[in-house]
Amino acid sequence: MTRTFWVGGNWKMNGTVASIKDLVSQFNAGSSPSDVEVVIGAPYVYIPLLADTLRKDWAVAGENCYVKSSGAFTGEISPEMLADVGAKWVILGHSERRTILSESDDFTAEKVVKALESGLKVVLCVGELLEERQAGTTQAVVNRQLDAVIKVVKESDWANIVVAYEPVWAIGTGKVATPAQAQEVHAAIRKYLETSVSPKVAEATRIAYGGSVGAKNCKETAQQPDVDGFLVGGASLKSEFLEIISATQ
Repeated sequence: MTRTFWVGGNWKMNGTVASIKDLVSQFNAGSSPSDVEVVIGAPYVYIPLLADTLRKDWAVAGENCYVKSSGAFTGEISPEMLADVGAKWVILGHSERRTILSESDDFTAEKVVKALESGLKVVLCVGELLEERQAGTTQAVVNRQLDAVIKVVKESDWANIVVAYEPVWAIGTGKVATPAQAQEVHAAIRKYLETSVSPKVAEATRIAYGGSVGAKNCKETAQQPDVDGFLVGGASLKSEFLEIISATQ
């Protein structure tokens, strides 16, 4: 089975109206391979601007959502609200939310269910801390994070989920998992989906790599058999992102 290569940008808490307009003009003028799916994750307040101006062969994502549709939840954003202003995807379980904001595996899984019910597609982030890798528990940590979602979603839901493996020690640090390290974990994730969900889901689910991805290091990683794309942080705020989406070309 051929899985469509997927590349997402995660702008995190960055951008201004002026900088986004400039970046969108560069993206819109650039070349985008027809066999690569591209998604840009932006801060909530810029999603309408991005949805209105970004090239229509790319999609827009929220960077988080809450578990309710509406109500007295000051400061939160529902997946229905994201969809209402033009988002098609949402990034959930990012390590910055798991570690800085102490969001649990189960809370992340609850968000996944709500987002899918609301019609959004989900980027599910998983990954280990440096001390967990050094302790040899990488796969146990990733499996635990996956388990929380596996037990609450339907098998058919996985068609609308991209798993993003992001070793926390490589995010924004300049350190990058080697292509072999990425492939090892991606293959183990696929094997775990095979035994815990189904062979069909394991074969079809796209597993993206994230963690200081840049134009200089993406091509070799993209050639690994179980690497189906990238979730890109800082480099997605630059024209360099256009080189990354062409990593398989």
